[in-house]
Amino acid sequence: MLLNRRDFLKRGVSYLGIGALMPSIFDKALAALNEQNLRGAPADDGRILVVVQMAGGNDGLNTVIPIADTQYYSSRPATAIPSAQALPLNSTTGLHPGMTKMKELWDKGIVAIVEGVGYPNPNFSHFVSMRIWQKADPTEQVPQGWLGRYFEKINGNQETPFLGLAIGNLLPLSLLTPAVTIPSLQNLNSYRFQGDPQASFLTAQRLETLSSLYASWQIGDTYRPQLNGSFKAAMRSSDALQKAHQSYKPAVTYPNNALASSLLIVAEAIAANLGVKVCHVTIGGFDTHADQLAGQAKQLGVLSESLHAFYTDLQAHNLDKKVAIMTWSEFGRRVKENGSDGTDHGSAGPLFFLGTPVKGGLYGKRPGLDNLDNGNLRYTVDFRSVYATSLRGWLGAPDQELLGRAYEPLPLWR
Repeated sequence: MLLNRRDFLKRGVSYLGIGALMPSIFDKALAALNEQNLRGAPADDGRILVVVQMAGGNDGLNTVIPIADTQYYSSRPATAIPSAQALPLNSTTGLHPGMTKMKELWDKGIVAIVEGVGYPNPNFSHFVSMRIWQKADPTEQVPQGWLGRYFEKINGNQETPFLGLAIGNLLPLSLLTPAVTIPSLQNLNSYRFQGDPQASFLTAQRLETLSSLYASWQIGDTYRPQLNGSFKAAMRSSDALQKAHQSYKPAVTYPNNALASSLLIVAEAIAANLGVKVCHVTIGGFDTHADQLAGQAKQLGVLSESLHAFYTDLQAHNLDKKVAIMTWSEFGRRVKENGSDGTDHGSAGPLFFLGTPVKGGLYGKRPGLDNLDNGNLRYTVDFRSVYATSLRGWLGAPDQELLGRAYEPLPLWR
């Protein structure tokens, strides 16, 4: 089977699920890979960033609601959230009524809402806009993800099973780098060597044979370090996550949904002290072209309840001080509703920071509904300022180097 570099990087560790069979012949190659120490990397103080993708383009106006703005209600006669139903944050701003658990955390002073986040000349394609957000580059000239570049920076300073963790069927582009292998998994049962349940007595023999095949496989120097490092990382990360799962006892009952299940795996990895620095989880369903009131309410409720359970669990395990959570979505929605009781692809929108280290409140500037750009909100906060907030302010990383230029971080850390 031919394997080119693009295929290899796209598939990541999930392509190499047999990593648990990593033979010792690959150890030297991995050691050589680890010796590629990039100078100036930040010291590891145990801080962790959990990134939550709200895929589909979340409607920010119905999430963080301008309850005192008459133009909001005149633009959305069928889809606006009545001010009496909104959860009040102040006299002019309310939170979607489905986010009661998020409001509880807001009342504790540990939720920051950044309004008007976007970038110049917004793209309204899901795929293009997601790539822009994940690369932190509207020109799409940078090959690695913005967090992938961070992993490269700290790679030589840590000896851990993995620096990042993604829950999902594909490795997010934001975590992508050819220099560091990041595991991506849908669930723990699938992230291990899958033996034949009808011939379990042959497992040991097959493992030995397969290891011998790998040991004798002649591959060129082009892919050897990447392949060897990925096999080793798959083996170590699979073993570490299985052990973490077996030993962890959650302090709360997580909701029965996919996002909560993903966050539970993240909590297990954090509690096991595996050295993970960044975790990425995803909740979809925010592409609300039709029947938005019901669809968005459901997904925002899932987000709110799942994050509340995750934070409460971390707090009970005395882990909350080392974890910060950040949400993002590839774009917002247009101001005016469409003819299907929904909204179409738009531009700027709000995002959330959550956690004990977060100084709660409203940040940025809400885009004015009286100064639209062809029916869309004009962004007031560049999304790379949000990334600088996470990189410099939380992870202690050189944000200007990683983002290509200086962006002003938001003062939301305690």
